[in-house]
Amino acid sequence: MAAELEELLGFLSAPSPPVKKAAVDIVQGLTGSEDGLQSLARYADVAIPSLSRLLGESKEVSEPAAEALVNLSQNSDLAAKMVEMRMIEAAMEMLYKQGSDISRLLVMLLVNLTQLDAGIDSLLQSGDEKMHGLHVMKLVRSFCTSSNEKKGDPFEHVGSILVNISKKEAGRKILLDPKRGLLKQIIRQFDSASLLRKKGVSGTIRNCCFEAESQLQNLLLVSEFLWPALLLPVAGNKVYSEQDTSKMPLEIGSVLLIDREVVDDPDIRVQALEAIYMLTLQEAGRRAFWSVNGPRILQVGYEGEANPKVMEAYEQVGSLLIQSSDTEQISDQT
Repeated sequence: MAAELEELLGFLSAPSPPVKKAAVDIVQGLTGSEDGLQSLARYADVAIPSLSRLLGESKEVSEPAAEALVNLSQNSDLAAKMVEMRMIEAAMEMLYKQGSDISRLLVMLLVNLTQLDAGIDSLLQSGDEKMHGLHVMKLVRSFCTSSNEKKGDPFEHVGSILVNISKKEAGRKILLDPKRGLLKQIIRQFDSASLLRKKGVSGTIRNCCFEAESQLQNLLLVSEFLWPALLLPVAGNKVYSEQDTSKMPLEIGSVLLIDREVVDDPDIRVQALEAIYMLTLQEAGRRAFWSVNGPRILQVGYEGEANPKVMEAYEQVGSLLIQSSDTEQISDQT
């Protein structure tokens, strides 16, 4: 079997297109099973570069090659080897090569590789001061301009990449840099009909709010987009009174005055509430939250909530607001 596998991998570089096509299809099939993955893992030093070289060929060869790499990258050891072999740079170069037919698969490959710290550092171009953050800016631009494409949505998985990189402080700093303006662009994608995009945006916002203590000002710079993305998912399905909405910005109040689709996904609601919690840990964040009548929205949303995990997240924010209010009243009296 070992000799056969070596021979098969050799055929990936065959000059004959039909032979190469047959070989890559067999390799792609092997990556679909655990036994196949383990067998290929022993020849990773040959398999990964050979498959990578095929990404620039015609779709009938590049597509199964990309699918095989995506499957292989689900194994963390193989993903680490790919990062070492500069697969992120290769994927980014191919992604922005004119006429690429495998954009969606390349983005999925980047999702898997950025689950590793080394993969995040590679995508952020941490070692190159001049290029630092350029890959991220390109991906955000694609994420924010591709959603209306008629032939699918090849960049919707970028949301998952943004969640991955925002788990690290270096990634959050790039996304929160007001000169780059990336967070504003990302948040606006929360209006997308794609649940995958919504989850990517909400997870990214939530991770960025870990910087609330030092970067609150930069977060609040995009408050006209931030508060709707955080509050509308947790506002429940009730139509609000004009008295309530008159104390809210138009972009929130106008939506809550009418019947609307609610965000069914509990993970998004939990992430929104965790982000609100981190923002309201800061005094200026609490003032901003009160200024949009946020506590009333949480009160109404909590009354209609049935999911225990989401209810717990509401209660965490509610306890903080009550505790902070009591503390502030005491300090006012002294």
